[in-house]
Amino acid sequence: MHADIDLNALVSAIGDAVVVSDAKGKVIVWNPAAERLFGFTEAEALGQSMDMIIPERLRKRHWDGFDKSMQTGTTRYGHDVLRVPAVDKAGRALSIAFTVAMLFGPDGKVSAIASIIRDETARFADERALRKRIVELEAQLAGGAPRA
Repeated sequence: MHADIDLNALVSAIGDAVVVSDAKGKVIVWNPAAERLFGFTEAEALGQSMDMIIPERLRKRHWDGFDKSMQTGTTRYGHDVLRVPAVDKAGRALSIAFTVAMLFGPDGKVSAIASIIRDETARFADERALRKRIVELEAQLAGGAPRA
């Protein structure tokens, strides 16, 4: 990496949310895009559990996967995009897509997980509306077919 790059400035400038949690799932990095997406300021987010953005019904599943990643040091979501529901500060449902990067300490153990998150709420709603419309059109075609 080039020595002249200010990593804090880089993370702040990225248009997608950058959220880094430590090995226990506490937020240690929260960029301005994360503030815009989730509604929590950096001061409100730092030191908090990731539960603040995970819908309650999905927390067990999230933490099971998180714990497995912590133990193995691997995740398939480093390259594959994970699409899941999330919630913002006001409790509004969001659809997010993200990848993660496992960060390792000098001891070779996972010290943190960085997530690059994009809001896909509008795209998800558009796709749902299109799927509904296709079903409606297919029903009209089936209903309007000549009968023997």
